[in-house]
Amino acid sequence: METEGELIYKIAERIFPICRSITGDGVRQTLRILKEYCPELEIKEVPSGTQVFDWTIPKEWNIRDAYIEDSEGKKVVDFKENNLHIMGYSLPVDKFVSKEELLKYVYVEESQPEAIPYVTSYYKEKYGFCMSKNRRDSLKDGRYHMLIDSSLKDGSLTYGEIKISNGGGYKEDQEIFISTYICHPSMANNECSGPALAIYLADWIKRQSKRKYSYRIVFIPETIGSITYLSLHKDDLKEHVIAGFNLSCVGDNRAYSIVETRYGNTLTDKVLKNVLQYHAPEYCNYSFLSRGSDERQYNAPGIDLPVCSFCRTKYGRYPEYHTSLDDMDLISPEGFQGSFEVITQCIMALEYNEKYRVTCFCEPQLGKRGLYPTVSHKGQYSEVYKLTNLIAYADGKNDLIDISNRIQVPVKEMISNVDKLLEHGLLEIAEKEI
Repeated sequence: METEGELIYKIAERIFPICRSITGDGVRQTLRILKEYCPELEIKEVPSGTQVFDWTIPKEWNIRDAYIEDSEGKKVVDFKENNLHIMGYSLPVDKFVSKEELLKYVYVEESQPEAIPYVTSYYKEKYGFCMSKNRRDSLKDGRYHMLIDSSLKDGSLTYGEIKISNGGGYKEDQEIFISTYICHPSMANNECSGPALAIYLADWIKRQSKRKYSYRIVFIPETIGSITYLSLHKDDLKEHVIAGFNLSCVGDNRAYSIVETRYGNTLTDKVLKNVLQYHAPEYCNYSFLSRGSDERQYNAPGIDLPVCSFCRTKYGRYPEYHTSLDDMDLISPEGFQGSFEVITQCIMALEYNEKYRVTCFCEPQLGKRGLYPTVSHKGQYSEVYKLTNLIAYADGKNDLIDISNRIQVPVKEMISNVDKLLEHGLLEIAEKEI
């Protein structure tokens, strides 16, 4: 049977070849593929020119073909070979130029001579090509044909949204929010990993029979997409979201990282740090001063949503970032498996996170309830201590994450004990809101 990581990797593999930008058919094609895995995904459009806070949704960009040919008709760069060869949002062009003129429109990464850089110009109309430094340096003198078959015209910004209700039970009006972006061309970790993990999580959440919270999962273009979504749903999100995760660069197998909320003091910060301290104690903790993805918008003054960014290696901190070297070999099923386990443990910790209170004075008699060994022998009490320590701190003041931090037991190992104690009437939820 395939692991979750292997299944998520296959989703990333399907969407990797697509040329995406902040608008256009590449985004729609990506969302249609993701919808196959979760039919509840709704694809929505917001027209170009719409004012979204201080921003305006730009014209829609689409590209069909692009290349540079030398004087012998040989293509020295070809969009169909690698979609990073074109600067994002390039205007159409069809002209013959000298090598000297051509190089004015060529971008390379000087420090990585074999890599094609990722370059965009969303809000200033221009055009350009990207190639490796080695390819540029090998160009001969002569005439070159530059062609970009693209369009930039009024259209819309496209995003996807999934809402999963808990079915009308306790805390249905409170949400866990998951956000990821779909706006980059063929880069595996920086682009494909977040949507692949998020859509798999959506299906996993649907399959969980015990859900206290509702869930909202969005697939948006980075920056302009989150600003657009917030302009449409700010009040709703502020009223209902109790924790949120921005998923970015979650497919590699090198590190684990968190980018905190603005003050680092939300429930999301708390649960993510709790899970990571047991899953990957060496994880990298970045303050909001190191922000760079959509956590910027979700934590903006006046928005103040409890949204952390979760990554394996943080965006901008690995050498392949924003180049053609960020390919399918950089991510792995093992990397996805680790990310899946961290986020699902966070979700389960949130689902079970309550202030519990023991219902009797002194230690309850566990033996008569089958919760204590009937025969005593050396080495058998570690599991018992997890149970009795949970009881000792279930005073109605500490939530489950607080108790986990106090007794140094992962929440995932405490959940079965919570269920047992609730079943036997030895625990109750303090301050439960009906």
